[in-house]
Amino acid sequence: MKNSLDVIINPASIVVIGASDRVGSVGYAVFHNILDGDFKGRLYPVNNKRSKIQNIKSYPSILDIDKEIDLAIIVVPSSMVEEIVGECAAKGVKGIIIISAGFKETGKKGEIREERIKKTVKDNNIKMLGPNCLGLINTSESISLNASFGAFMPEKGNIAFISQSGALCVAVLDYARGNNIGFSKFISYGNKADVNEIDLLRFLKDDAETKVILMYLENISDSNAFIRICNEIILEKNKPIIAFKSGSSEAGAKAVSSHTGSLAGSDSLYDAIFKQAGVIRAKEIKDLFNNAVAFSYQKSPRNDKIAIVTNAGGPGIIATDAAIKNRLQLAELSEKTKDDLRKVLPAQASINNPIDLIGDATHERYKDALDIIMGDDEVGAAIVILTPQYMIDPAKTAMVIPPIVNKYSKPVLCSFMGGKDISEGVRFLIENNIPNYLFPENAVKTISSMCKFNHIGSYLKSNYKQFGVIREDADKIIKDKLRDTDKYFMSPEESEEILKIYGFPLLRSRLVTSRSEIDKAVTYVGFPLVMKISSHDIIHKTDADCVALNVSTLKKAYEVYDNILGNAKAFNPDANVQGVFFQEMAKDGIEVILGGSRDELLGSFCMFGLGGIFVEIFKDISFMSVPLKVSDAEYMVHSTKAYQLLSGARGHKPSDISAIIDCILQLSELMDNHPEIVELDLNPIIVYEDKCGCVVADSRIILSK
Repeated sequence: MKNSLDVIINPASIVVIGASDRVGSVGYAVFHNILDGDFKGRLYPVNNKRSKIQNIKSYPSILDIDKEIDLAIIVVPSSMVEEIVGECAAKGVKGIIIISAGFKETGKKGEIREERIKKTVKDNNIKMLGPNCLGLINTSESISLNASFGAFMPEKGNIAFISQSGALCVAVLDYARGNNIGFSKFISYGNKADVNEIDLLRFLKDDAETKVILMYLENISDSNAFIRICNEIILEKNKPIIAFKSGSSEAGAKAVSSHTGSLAGSDSLYDAIFKQAGVIRAKEIKDLFNNAVAFSYQKSPRNDKIAIVTNAGGPGIIATDAAIKNRLQLAELSEKTKDDLRKVLPAQASINNPIDLIGDATHERYKDALDIIMGDDEVGAAIVILTPQYMIDPAKTAMVIPPIVNKYSKPVLCSFMGGKDISEGVRFLIENNIPNYLFPENAVKTISSMCKFNHIGSYLKSNYKQFGVIREDADKIIKDKLRDTDKYFMSPEESEEILKIYGFPLLRSRLVTSRSEIDKAVTYVGFPLVMKISSHDIIHKTDADCVALNVSTLKKAYEVYDNILGNAKAFNPDANVQGVFFQEMAKDGIEVILGGSRDELLGSFCMFGLGGIFVEIFKDISFMSVPLKVSDAEYMVHSTKAYQLLSGARGHKPSDISAIIDCILQLSELMDNHPEIVELDLNPIIVYEDKCGCVVADSRIILSK
């Protein structure tokens, strides 16, 4: 079955509109690259000023070509693009690449021009890549297409690279050429006015020539769709996806009133999306390719236990420290392995992991030691470190490694450290698909990524949990609140109406609007109780001295009622006060926070962390994109430092973590069902000992149309 992007990525015929004979122009480079790349289909240049382009017959317009055209590549000034796209639509072209810049990236005028082009391609069922992109490269032997203005055609490989940035693509191509990295597909999608990263992932999922997918992202078009397609690629095709996301600064975090909203920096949200998608996030561009070559050329580690082989103690210690930091284990070698090592190594060598062959090690010593170590069942992968000492021949040492890798089918990554002295050995390693890293830490980080990928599948296979909620009941409440306003701040008692529908554990409570209601409220709620102001205009009640704890007598309740109203008036004379909220006094426990927020670009998220007044001080929080699977909720709790406290640190009894996880999943369902909820805080939720549950002690919800 054909993919809709075949007309762009696997075209049978191409026209380059704006093809040129002028060396140095983009029109020249694109047309020359297609010719030079030995494209297997039909190729036509369009230039209304020349009869031939690069010795190929040229046409004044695409409408003058009497053959069907799959793909039109447009390389003309932005002011002409709209007209050209109209001609492509009239011709019946089904695929367009707009390399030209000058659209929404330049401001409002360019954005309007881009919107008109989007409408044309949508109305005519045309798939469009760009505008403002480098183009694409398909190294498949059946296509052999370099439809880009990159300087050369890369080597064929099994790595696909897709990127929003065309300029970065040029640098990546040059880097790949110098490091013997080949590609299956190389695609720049620019402004993604039509085809976006999700469309490209759907194509690459079924691309038999792609084993590893790399991405450079500036944003994500649809977080839920992104998560779904990445899950499919990993679970169905077992293809690793590695992404670098630019713009990780928290400077763009929104100024909002809730704890959840104020803590929801964009980078935290992207971390959550990548986790749920199963994507390995590269913190630096070089990590993309450090990971890519290992996934591309090496088998998966059999476990998370590594062996380190070195001829220098210092680098061995560096690698060990990096392994611990990256949550790897040093393999515990068997007694047989140690005995075998003693037979081939000098007495001064270390036979414990890391294995130090000492400075006078030769390639034979490396060969004997690595062969023995890789045969140990406890060893899942190995890192071979070499420093260029006088006694060692790096080239000969490199030659002993590939046969051992093939023999045991376990990954081996190398760190031949240095420059000129080790260059011949490094060249041999790369030519034989053994990744080499200049420093041991990079090799360790890469092995760690490979081990993480082994666990991603089981994480992604987790299920969703439903709670039998009657969604319509909450819909009605929300609709009523937003009937006459675009934004509504729900009071705690209003919030509890919705929380009850979703099954959250709540304390007994009642809103008191006059002194005459106090007796009935106390009878219902019981002593001891909490009293707090109910006002949309007083968000942080403690700051206004509008909260009283442990009220134990009726006389005290009357006194506190009057004080709270007086303090509210003093704090904000214009505040609209609904009354005083009487609530059951919760038993002592550990306070945590749950929150929800909606990001305009990325959708709705849930947040978990240490609660009460400490949430914004310690910021020990985690985020996940809605909807959450059970594994996502578990990860939210386990990934925080609060988990140590909840699981029974320093002699404390374990808390009811399962109750917290249920609350997180209930919150996920609530946020997923009702996009009108833009911010939500359940702070604190008080958690009790294991099997004793938890209660929501305070809540607030902000609604928006």
